[in-house]
Amino acid sequence: MSGSSSDWSQLRDPQSPMGTLAESLLEGIKQIIKSVIHIQVEKEIFTQIGCYFYRASAVIMELQVNWNTPTNTVEILQSLGKRVELAKTFTLMLEKNANVIESSDLSSMVKQLEDVVRSIGENLGLIPLSTYGHHEYAEVAAKALSEDMKDVSFSVSQSKGSKLKEQLHRFPTSREESKEVETDLYAVGVDDSAVNLDLSGPSQMYLSDDQDRSMIVDKNYSKSLSAGSLMALPQLGQYMEPLYETFFCPLTKRVMEDPVTIESGVTYERKAIVEWFDKIEDAGEIVCPKSGQALKSRNISSNVALRATIDEWKERNEAARIKVARAALSLASTDNMVLEAIDDLRSICKSKPFNKVQVRSIGMVPLLDNFLENRSRRIRYATLELLRQLAEDDEEGKDTIVKMVNISTMIKMLSSNHTPVRHSSASLLLELSKCRSFCYKIGAVAGGILMLITVKYKQAVDAFASETADQILKNLESLPENIKLMAENGYWEPLLNHLAKGSEEMRTEMASYVGEIVLVPESKILVAERASPDLIQMVQSGNTLIRNAAFKALRQISCYHPNARILVEAGIMQIMVEEMFTRTIHNEPMNSKTEAAAILANILESGLELENFQVSTHGHTMASDYIVYNIIYRIKNTSPDDLNVNLIRMLLCLMKSSKASATIVSVVKETEASYSLIELINTQNEELGVFSIKLLISLSAFMGHTLSDRLCKTQGQPGRLIQNPTEITRITEKHAISANFLAKLPHQNLTLNLALVNNNTIPAVVRSINQIQMSGTRSSRHATAYFEGLVGILVRLTTTLYDHQILLTARTHNLVSVFTELLTRSFTDEVQKLSAIGLENLSRQSISLSRPPNKKKTKILKFFFFRKCMSIKLSKDEEVSLCPIHRGVCSSQDTFCLVDAEAVDRLLACLDHDNVEVIVAALSALSSLLDDKVNVDKSVSFLSEKHAIQYVMNVVKEHKEEAVWQKAFWLIERFLMKGGDESTSNISQDRLLPATLISAYHHGDDCTREMAEKILRHLNKMPNVYNNTMSFGM
Repeated sequence: MSGSSSDWSQLRDPQSPMGTLAESLLEGIKQIIKSVIHIQVEKEIFTQIGCYFYRASAVIMELQVNWNTPTNTVEILQSLGKRVELAKTFTLMLEKNANVIESSDLSSMVKQLEDVVRSIGENLGLIPLSTYGHHEYAEVAAKALSEDMKDVSFSVSQSKGSKLKEQLHRFPTSREESKEVETDLYAVGVDDSAVNLDLSGPSQMYLSDDQDRSMIVDKNYSKSLSAGSLMALPQLGQYMEPLYETFFCPLTKRVMEDPVTIESGVTYERKAIVEWFDKIEDAGEIVCPKSGQALKSRNISSNVALRATIDEWKERNEAARIKVARAALSLASTDNMVLEAIDDLRSICKSKPFNKVQVRSIGMVPLLDNFLENRSRRIRYATLELLRQLAEDDEEGKDTIVKMVNISTMIKMLSSNHTPVRHSSASLLLELSKCRSFCYKIGAVAGGILMLITVKYKQAVDAFASETADQILKNLESLPENIKLMAENGYWEPLLNHLAKGSEEMRTEMASYVGEIVLVPESKILVAERASPDLIQMVQSGNTLIRNAAFKALRQISCYHPNARILVEAGIMQIMVEEMFTRTIHNEPMNSKTEAAAILANILESGLELENFQVSTHGHTMASDYIVYNIIYRIKNTSPDDLNVNLIRMLLCLMKSSKASATIVSVVKETEASYSLIELINTQNEELGVFSIKLLISLSAFMGHTLSDRLCKTQGQPGRLIQNPTEITRITEKHAISANFLAKLPHQNLTLNLALVNNNTIPAVVRSINQIQMSGTRSSRHATAYFEGLVGILVRLTTTLYDHQILLTARTHNLVSVFTELLTRSFTDEVQKLSAIGLENLSRQSISLSRPPNKKKTKILKFFFFRKCMSIKLSKDEEVSLCPIHRGVCSSQDTFCLVDAEAVDRLLACLDHDNVEVIVAALSALSSLLDDKVNVDKSVSFLSEKHAIQYVMNVVKEHKEEAVWQKAFWLIERFLMKGGDESTSNISQDRLLPATLISAYHHGDDCTREMAEKILRHLNKMPNVYNNTMSFGM
């Protein structure tokens, strides 16, 4: 196969020059047939012209599928192309202008079309007969077509001019299509239907009786075929393979299936002649139905030779019909043409299973794929039925359809609102689901399995589709990946069934899927209830793969806290504890202890009361010393990070139990566990660092000073805890929780405070606070917690101001000014509370830091700043301004004076806060200005100018908390003691205050009652039984 093979390959390739020529010819013929159907004059002539071109298209398509394509293919196709284009021009012109064209012009154009048809016949005659190989039917058809076209002759009726107007009134002058609006999901427009005319002709004969219905055709088909018959594909098939009179039974007038010969020598259909004989009662009157010859007997004998000839004819005829149907589907001029072609193919396939192979072999399946999205739902339905027929009981047919047909389109048709289409698509998918290749391909169809599941659960809407979808899904279960897809789309039943009853390999795969699939809330409980017992059993297997899959699945299930009780009831606690502390499997590639710890941590985090739940055969509970010690013992730098994380998570949960927390604190104190936890803070695994700090924070309430000392003994600490993020937006949880850890350790621990100062941590803290103040806390989800921790670190310094280094640091960074600025509502309650506490601590140092100015004998005081000398002259009579409250020279930076810092107004504003803790902290800070060491009279006078007593009394009336009352009552009593008649009068005028005081006197604790009693006596609301008044102190 040299030159001809090359030509054939090019002809089959649509991108090659010859392939393009062939496709162009077929497209041109399609346009010609469309035009001649709608030409409403001389219909007989133009119908014949259309038939000739239709038959020519079959020959061109035969060239496309034959190996023996001649070497002069290009020349033949080019010549045919010129003539087809010319014919297309004529027919299109006639279609558009038939109502205005003159009779003479019509005759001229018909004559030119006649010449074109003859020329095409001559071109077809140039094709060597060897081209068709062993396909004799094709050879006969092509040869007959060539001869017919070369001898063609058309004659225009002379009465055309007089009848033209009448014809134009009866027929539309342009293409008019009957339109059927479809509400189907896949309707793309309206259905076209061509004008159909009746067949006419005196001589007719039957095609074959294996059809769904008898097809009658005209023997003079090529000369009298009407426009309606142009779409009748069975007739075209008959024309390509001529019939013989001997094939027909004289009685039935049909092609015989089982021919038998009687005594007269005439052949009949067996069933027909037997019925004829049975009607005759008198044996002496038996005659041959056809010849009338008297018969001596009723003997019949099979006509084997004729039957073989008929069978051969049927094979050739069916092959020819398949070719013609393919040509019709390629042209697809009208919907009727397509439907006739598909119906004929269904009939052919039904008659003999081998015909399905022939249909597939000539490339019919890709053509059918195009019709699945046709605008006509009748065509879609017919196409689905034919595809199902091709797939039934034929594995190769199924594979071919799966490879060449768009599965997605069939899936979409399941949602069609046209019941036949919906049912047909379901039946086809059911047939294909028996094929392995379909099971593989369905997973790649977006939403394919989801659509099947949706249809399955719509039993009430469409029972047939629902049951069929259920069967399809069962067939798809042959592939594990499909079971996973079903579960991902909410259909868990197959996965859970295979997990419980499948093979060992299948169970392992199903368990791994449970560990991989993201469970939605609706499925989490179901999976836990159904799968947990099986998974727990698999964990105890000796097969590492099974154990690994089961562990991952249980870990996934345990992440959903409501599942904890289900797992506990299934006995998971004992198994996991045993895995952690008892069971040992050498050389196991997976770390079962890590998985077990993760599952236990998930269950403990659910909040179940497991303190007294036995987790071992020895009666141990999760709060037992044995369990706690073993957990802490395994927290090491050398342990895997994931194991450490899960062990610490378990301890964090157990810290909520009073019994377990005491054991944890005791073990951590007595062992090196605290050092291990501190070392894990700065591990590269950020999650491990976060959980380590969380546990240290939880422990700090019980052993804060111990942790502070051990933290300072660890290299690089505590400085490494404060690592400024490069940007505020990059603040992580670890940044926030590290700052809070330092803020929550005992504030009075001098060792830790000095370490923070000496490691230059404080400047970094102040810088970060300033940055967050400028950018705000909304820049990062952890910015607020980080900010609160930073402020807390500064507050801890205010508790150890007796150390000169810390005092110098507080002055250097002007902490009073920092805290005063933070006393604004734009920051969190915690920040305001901490700032008020910091201001209180600083203010209580003001009296000791405030000193009278030293008198200088010299009149010039020299100050040197940046190598420049300045002098200030003071006269003898000039006095230095002193702080009236602290009795000395004060400033916000050096002596932490709240008055100089203008912090009082902001503290008073905090008294209007809703948060009780903020109010208490603000009251405490204000009380530092009324301490016995300060000039109370001056302080009361100063606060009175700020109307402080009104703020305080409002707090008393609006809040009933003991802490608020005690702080507020102390301040009110100071005002009554030192404020004179004016303060007493202001307080006495408040009508609601006495009621509040009486309520506190009756319902408060001892301290509150005593304070309320003292104020009531001052206000003469209670008898004063004492000779002298004693003030109570804070």
